[in-house]
Amino acid sequence: MQVFHISGRLCSTQQMRQIASQATEEVVYLLLKPQIDWVNNAHERMEQVLKDTNAVMVYADHFLNKNGQVEQAPVIDYQEGALRDDFDFGSVILLRTDTLQQAVSEMTRDYEYAAWYDLRLRLSRKGALVHINEWLYYEVEEDLRTSGEKQFDYVNPANRAVQIEMENCVSDHLQAIGAYLKAGEYLSIDKYWDCPMPVTASVVIPCKNRVRTIRDAILSALSQEVREGYSFNVFVVDDNSTDGTVDIINELVAQHPNLIYIAQDKSWHAIGGNWNAALDHPLCGKYAIQLDSDDTYFDSTTIQRFIDCFEEEKCAMVIGSYQLTDINGNPLPPGKIDHKEWTEENGRNNALRINGLGAPRGFLTALLRTFHFPTTKYGEDYAVGLRICRDYRIGRIWDVLYNCRRWDDNSDANLNIENVNRNNLYKDRLRTWEVKARQAKNQL
Repeated sequence: MQVFHISGRLCSTQQMRQIASQATEEVVYLLLKPQIDWVNNAHERMEQVLKDTNAVMVYADHFLNKNGQVEQAPVIDYQEGALRDDFDFGSVILLRTDTLQQAVSEMTRDYEYAAWYDLRLRLSRKGALVHINEWLYYEVEEDLRTSGEKQFDYVNPANRAVQIEMENCVSDHLQAIGAYLKAGEYLSIDKYWDCPMPVTASVVIPCKNRVRTIRDAILSALSQEVREGYSFNVFVVDDNSTDGTVDIINELVAQHPNLIYIAQDKSWHAIGGNWNAALDHPLCGKYAIQLDSDDTYFDSTTIQRFIDCFEEEKCAMVIGSYQLTDINGNPLPPGKIDHKEWTEENGRNNALRINGLGAPRGFLTALLRTFHFPTTKYGEDYAVGLRICRDYRIGRIWDVLYNCRRWDDNSDANLNIENVNRNNLYKDRLRTWEVKARQAKNQL
């Protein structure tokens, strides 16, 4: 058995070439962590599946040792849209040596960090990456942070050099599979631009059981100031709260005529369905601007900043920047999140590599009414962002407009591995569908 170690998911092209040159057996193992304990006959099983499926790579479910506590760590199936550079294969990768060497010989860029990402994208173009849903080894979990703490790593400014290399990898891959979109080639939004609307902008706040934070969110929206000639209202869409949230909403509705309360029926709506209820309301404005029920705007100028960006750039969607804070508004590391991975030249391609596009988000309502949000409680905003940027331009505001408050009742504060996997599987599916749509678009 021939085994090579790489340091986590980051390694250099030079190291990958060295591995390929030293590989002499029919198959090789890459280990992404130094300490692996094998289940009996695990090697035999992985090699059997590699042979039986004619895959180019296999990976497996495993166990995690967290401070002496052992728990199961399932991973998810690879698919065409599994383009995240942090896709979790676990720490044991089995490869066909000939395919490894061929893929490495085709590497045209020299990376300091992204060679493993480059390799597995290239492998995915040569054959199947097969997930063995059996528990085949033990590894030690070194990162004991919660899911909520980990989720912003990819936009941490300290990791910018890594992100640039990863962007180059995914751009090359999309070009190779015919899903790359050229810069500046957008459809016109003229037919959606001049639709008559009752107000200039609407803030949309979907909520369910947010008694601790809904007042802050609504008052933050109501405190917005717009210049003469512009107007706005605020929608709060409650999805059957049972904790006193509705009492707060009713209290504020009685005091503010531009606050519109939508009470959902008891069928399934989730966040996407709540957004659609506001979008389809006859009082919804030309621009629909996001505010989550546990967050606040940075100051009273956020709505006007959105209006200005829409009207100066005439785009279909606008995304701002935000800062992470605690429940009391005190900044948390890494502080400002501005999604610098979005560029005018390549943002809509790089969007397929990451799990989110940023916040707060604003949409051209008339356009969004033509395809709406998916009726889900996770990833609905990402789905719409991908759909829009396929055909239409997205504008950016790089200043902080939004306080993203991290607290113990955030929906993603501390997800277990099954929920993390479910969310990631869904976003991978979104990317798979989007890749298919972009390939078809390029063939027209």
